[in-house]
Amino acid sequence: MTLKIPDIADKKLPRALLVSLQLPGVSDQEHAASLAELGRLVHTLGMEVVESISQKRSSPAAGSVVGDGKLKEIARWTGGTGIVTANKPVVRTKAGVHKRPEDEEIEDLAEGDEAADDLDHDFADDSQEKKHDPSAPLPEAERVQFVVFDNELTPTQLRNLGAALGVDVLDRTGVIVEIFYRHAKTPAARAQVEIARLTYLAPRIRVTGAGERQGGGIGAKGVGETAHELESRRIRDKIAALRREIEAINKDQALRRARRSEHLKVALVGYTNAGKSSLMRALTKSEVLVADRLFATLDTTVRVMHPETKPRILISDTVGFIKKLPHDLVASFRSTLDEALDASLLMFIVDASDPAFRSQLETTKKVLGEIGANHADTLLVLNKVDMLSQLEIAALKREFNDPVFLSTKDKDSVGALHQLIQSHFEHNMIEAGIFVPYAKSAATAEIHATMRVLSEEHDDEGTRLTVKCFEPDLDRIKKQFKLD
Repeated sequence: MTLKIPDIADKKLPRALLVSLQLPGVSDQEHAASLAELGRLVHTLGMEVVESISQKRSSPAAGSVVGDGKLKEIARWTGGTGIVTANKPVVRTKAGVHKRPEDEEIEDLAEGDEAADDLDHDFADDSQEKKHDPSAPLPEAERVQFVVFDNELTPTQLRNLGAALGVDVLDRTGVIVEIFYRHAKTPAARAQVEIARLTYLAPRIRVTGAGERQGGGIGAKGVGETAHELESRRIRDKIAALRREIEAINKDQALRRARRSEHLKVALVGYTNAGKSSLMRALTKSEVLVADRLFATLDTTVRVMHPETKPRILISDTVGFIKKLPHDLVASFRSTLDEALDASLLMFIVDASDPAFRSQLETTKKVLGEIGANHADTLLVLNKVDMLSQLEIAALKREFNDPVFLSTKDKDSVGALHQLIQSHFEHNMIEAGIFVPYAKSAATAEIHATMRVLSEEHDDEGTRLTVKCFEPDLDRIKKQFKLD
């Protein structure tokens, strides 16, 4: 089973309709921000969002998320019936006919959903009904090929909605998983995403897969496996193989991180599309991917800060976060986020021009807390300030405690951040004098490579250096080269 989603390279973009459910406790601003974010996710997949439909309900309808009336309104855009039937699929075995236990939700449709619609009548958003006649189907040229829900759908809901609407139905999780699947490039990222993708697909095979049983074992005796049981077993085997592959990759990555452990490290963390990769390019003068789309970066990139400092400072760009990020994706990208665990400084990058950046910042902090990457020093960077007014900047200065205001398009603000990072680390350094005899001149090269040399004088016996460094580095070099 695969997700039937178009490739972003297709010339003619498929049309998509967004559907969102606003539950009690969710403000209009939060609801609008989440729906707008879903639109950007869908656009990243290469679809054209033509309309969005929302409904306020006290709780989701059991088998179809939205109420019967709203489902028929959605069906105007697809050409479907807009009706979820109460016919339950069955599994035929030699012992008899049994209902699938996962389809018991449908029973709520016949009796409970009409009552739920009556209960929510005053709470419902009737703006779409006023705008369109729900009984008038749209011309075929105006219909959509995909309906995307802003919440996660159960396998049964996915099947019910697909049958009622007659087009492919996706949920937010499915969209995010597919974006990750397309953007992952390295073997580690691809293996991690594939695990999350297979984990997402596995329970959906149970509902959509065939129920016919295959023959038994040798000589076809006994009860065999159904098609979905065979597919589920193949998925479990594939996931096990991918986990072994990731384990081997993680060992290699751990060795590389250990070799970098002597260097100072800054991890850029933040919401997707906050500008982390643009800042990475500005700070390191490296050719990293910069794109105005969600999850453009899935693989951790580590580069030396430029102009190079003594000691060297490494900058790492990490995968972006997003609300309602599927738990399996957080778990699968644990090794990617380990760069944040090892960082000496976490730089939280936010798009200050986005009205929802405060909740985005909280999402980032929450995920990092879940993996234990919340013990390093932190620095808040309010990015894209070139899109703010002076009044907005003044308000942010009052709201936040000493943030960094930045525009990656402004070389001066990038240079000021470079100096701030260097000063942050130098704050914990000591100033010391070292004498290196000419017979141990190799120590001089090591000092220049790992310390900031303030002065250097030569006499008949050797070289006298005044350095700024971390005390453990000073002790290490003195012990290594047996210096006084």
